[in-house]
Amino acid sequence: MDQEEFEDSPGQWQNLYNKINHQSQECSFKVAKFPENRNRNRYRDVSPYDHSRVKLENSENDYINASLVTMEDAQRSYILTQGPLRNTCGHFWLMIWEQRSKAVIMLNRVIEKESEKCAQYWPSKDERQMNFSDTGFVVTLLSEDIKSYYTIRVLKLQYTKAEESRNIYHFHYTSWPDFGVPESPASFLDFLFKVRESGSLEPENGPAVVHCSAGIGRSGTFSLVDTCLVLMDKRKDPSSVDMQKVLLGMREYRMGLIQTPDQLRFSYMAIMEGARCILEDSALQEQWQKLSKEDKKPETDLGSVPDDTARPPDKLNGQMEERREGDQMEVLKEEQQMEINPERLRKRHRDERIANTAQKLHQMKQKLSEAEKKRESWLYWRPILLNVGAGAALALGLVLCWTFLSQ
Repeated sequence: MDQEEFEDSPGQWQNLYNKINHQSQECSFKVAKFPENRNRNRYRDVSPYDHSRVKLENSENDYINASLVTMEDAQRSYILTQGPLRNTCGHFWLMIWEQRSKAVIMLNRVIEKESEKCAQYWPSKDERQMNFSDTGFVVTLLSEDIKSYYTIRVLKLQYTKAEESRNIYHFHYTSWPDFGVPESPASFLDFLFKVRESGSLEPENGPAVVHCSAGIGRSGTFSLVDTCLVLMDKRKDPSSVDMQKVLLGMREYRMGLIQTPDQLRFSYMAIMEGARCILEDSALQEQWQKLSKEDKKPETDLGSVPDDTARPPDKLNGQMEERREGDQMEVLKEEQQMEINPERLRKRHRDERIANTAQKLHQMKQKLSEAEKKRESWLYWRPILLNVGAGAALALGLVLCWTFLSQ
């Protein structure tokens, strides 16, 4: 993997991305489309392949939108999965328990662009504990180390049915935009090496659980960079690692890994920078920490509030009326008070998310109702149309026979 291998231009990365998409082979994903599993998928077009999907063991329905990606040459295994839905958080923790995973690597925020990308499946400092009675798990927050662009938590996962518990690392990268890339390879590599230092990615542990919103873009980038760096370290030769080949191998386990040409380019840049640290200059890791300014205080609780808290949304769904000019000063005063009181701010955003989700569910129900009405209408008219068609065909046949015999 030579640095001169690619000309760094947008068109070149777009061409390479298109080439990889063309060469990727899609496998069957029938189980994901079963009617009983539809409400367990965050996105209709992102499904786990049947041959590599993770199966829940102690559950009537073994389905979860998660894929086991095994890279044998690198001795790495990852579970790439979607951000848990509110109805699948219990399944998520059951999977972690059964697969004996030591860490969860979360690469998205709960709310991005005023849309919920992932359910809050771990307890906050205020809550301290969450109970998932459907699968029998209790999750307790033991510690939380908040940096400028990532947070490291230690969670206690207790399985009430077996009266056992384990500690799970929760590595949360809080500044990676959806469909985008981090500001620099330095901050990302600093985060990756923090994960590595915990031992969570080593083969003696269960596969690390990596997720973003869909479990393919940011999650694919993280896994690709880590795998390529492991291979380079083993072979001591960067040119022996073909990033394109590695990515195609990973796509055999989960569809659509790496969602944009920019993510592909960023992966390459991060791999080359990481290789320098592994093979040439280990002091680079200290430079990454300085460049990333990880000790800078984060502006907000990035795990549970929208991207832009300084600019309130133009319309707060179901919670406040749209601003009128005469009310502006009163609303602004309320916002200033909320900025001073972060608990009120978090509560407001939580209420907004709940209202937004309820509105979307209502819209979905309306669409389903309309579709059902159309289906019922078609079922009513179908036999009538078939009978009319059959009668017309019979009449035409009789006319043709009469014409033929009369000659």
